[in-house]
Amino acid sequence: MRVKVNEKLIEVEESSTIYCIRDLMVPNCDVTILNGFPIKEDKQLKNGDTLVFIKKGEMPPKDELETLMMSRHTPGVFNKLKNGVVGVAGLGGLGSNIAIALARVGVGKLVLVDFDVVEPSNLNRQQYYIRHIGMKKTEAIKEQLAEINPFIIVETIDKYLDENNVTEIFSSCEVIIEAFDNPKCKADLVNTILLKTKEKKIIGNSGMAGLFTSNSIKTRKINSRFYLCGDGENEAKEGSGLMAPRVQIVAGHAANMAVRLLLGNEEIENER
Repeated sequence: MRVKVNEKLIEVEESSTIYCIRDLMVPNCDVTILNGFPIKEDKQLKNGDTLVFIKKGEMPPKDELETLMMSRHTPGVFNKLKNGVVGVAGLGGLGSNIAIALARVGVGKLVLVDFDVVEPSNLNRQQYYIRHIGMKKTEAIKEQLAEINPFIIVETIDKYLDENNVTEIFSSCEVIIEAFDNPKCKADLVNTILLKTKEKKIIGNSGMAGLFTSNSIKTRKINSRFYLCGDGENEAKEGSGLMAPRVQIVAGHAANMAVRLLLGNEEIENER
């Protein structure tokens, strides 16, 4: 029968066990992952199983690094995401968190658009560091993503998005995520994608400010191509600012929905 070991298909005897293969191929292995989950005891192998063997503290060769990084994925997910293209409009609190989540999960190409620079007040919720202050957000995020996942394509565009350039800029993207602060810019982007494209999916975000409960944040399917994340109510205003926890929760919703769409899962659970 055939199994996959560190992304390489091999033939093994039907009586083979996981530890038998481990001891032959990666002696002194510290972590054994079977079909995306670490195991602590030996098991009989089945045809089609995926195994990853990891030595802690050891830098693997480059041709194995990507496989080891994605070893905790559900089998079959990695290859689909590797072929995906997602656009992110805005690289502030939402967009910077979304971009990092998508890079970590292995989306093959990201198109990231912003025209702003990193300011000190951004650091309370955005994925930048003190050394990035004054840098273009496109440059700062690209630097970080290169250290997180060097195996993806990151295209950054330092430009103001409007209805005249958005379809061209995101022409290669299957899914586009709106990550603006300004309500009018949010609406303009969503409407432009829905009206001027036929198949692209758009994920919007609304309602993440303040100290309100995290449980009010949801992902809603508005129509066949438009999804909305957030609580839908609490916008940033005087006395109710934007802070990392709720912003990151909404960003997680948006990134997760993008992943689901790339995998062909367009439905969400019914609201209760």
